[in-house]
Amino acid sequence: MTHTADPQPPADAPVGTQRTKPVEKHRAGRLPGRQDWRSWPHYQAAKAGFRGYWYPVCFSNQVTGKPKQVTLLGEKIVIIRDQGRVYALSDRCPHRGVPLSCGNQQFKGTLSCVYHGWTFDLDSGELVAAITDGPQSPIRGKVVQPTYDVEERLGMVWIFVGDGEKPHPIDDQLPEELVSNPAVLGARIQPREGNWRFACENGYDEGHAKFLHRTALWRMFKPMPVWNITQIVQRGRWIYRTQTEQHWDADYPGVGTWTSRAWYKAKPPKDPKQVSNIGNTGPGKDPNPVIAAQEFPGFASVSMPGVLRIVYPSFIHYEFYVPVDENDHLYVGVLAEFREGWKVLPFYAKYLGWVRWLFHGQFSGQDKWMVEVTDAPPEKLYRPDESLLKWRKLAEDVTEERLEKLAADGIVPAEPRV
Repeated sequence: MTHTADPQPPADAPVGTQRTKPVEKHRAGRLPGRQDWRSWPHYQAAKAGFRGYWYPVCFSNQVTGKPKQVTLLGEKIVIIRDQGRVYALSDRCPHRGVPLSCGNQQFKGTLSCVYHGWTFDLDSGELVAAITDGPQSPIRGKVVQPTYDVEERLGMVWIFVGDGEKPHPIDDQLPEELVSNPAVLGARIQPREGNWRFACENGYDEGHAKFLHRTALWRMFKPMPVWNITQIVQRGRWIYRTQTEQHWDADYPGVGTWTSRAWYKAKPPKDPKQVSNIGNTGPGKDPNPVIAAQEFPGFASVSMPGVLRIVYPSFIHYEFYVPVDENDHLYVGVLAEFREGWKVLPFYAKYLGWVRWLFHGQFSGQDKWMVEVTDAPPEKLYRPDESLLKWRKLAEDVTEERLEKLAADGIVPAEPRV
């Protein structure tokens, strides 16, 4: 073993001087990129979601005569069913701030606070009685509790959170094919950690399914492209990811070959330009007539306020990303097959037997994991992220249009909540 003597200071150096070793540069990396989302100020401010939309909050059969609290866009809301109809009010008694969801019904059409018996009309929100102050309490009629519009669709309760404007018809917001055609549904609602925007961007993201989901049992026997050539096409209120090429393997310079082929998987098409925009695993069987009639320009599409649609030949999968607050959201997954009558029976056997736990479970669980650990911005985007940029631009443009309309109607929007 050789030994190198420590370097000595020059002859003219002051007495006691020690020569130090040169300091190595810290490995700081090279991480240029976007530090925030100021290019999309409305999107950046929408940590707790966009106001002016209908959001699903629970299944209809979960709402009874017992008050139930939900949180939507950072607002705590109490919902209750009375004589078949669901009502929603702000879940804070204006007297001392006790949640009305801790209360109960003492009279039909009302909800009473558990603390002092302040009783509110479910429809108008008006304080119609203060039980502990007698029938002629002077506070009656002087307090009106905020209320919310409620609808029931697809077996779920939907709440509109706006700024005082009249809500648009809920059917104008739902996917058109679900409104106009009979369908059988399988659905899952799950509270999840992570901001709703991360969930929506994950759903519409171009690149992740090919890599992250390659280990999902749902994809085990299906070929998945290694990479795509994709364009973003807008039609109406939806933007679509349209595939023009699919590549099933590739040589990466200086690294090696990556392939999605395996002996146990279905064979993909040989021609990379032989693509399908009904599903993303290559040309398959003929689509269901209802699905074919929509002439979707791409198999993946998204619309405001965060609705994803993934089209397969025999079914369509929808995801609704419901903002709870800045850090949490509801994942609402809906799988629809367009059939009716006795033909719905095989669907339930298939969905409950394996699709629910494979697709809405393990497959979707991989997305759940990614949303929980995402921390952006800062971010450095790459070519497939054009889908995210177009989604953010759509959200920005549509929100700007809404704010202009509110201003024209003399309505001042509420400050974003977290």
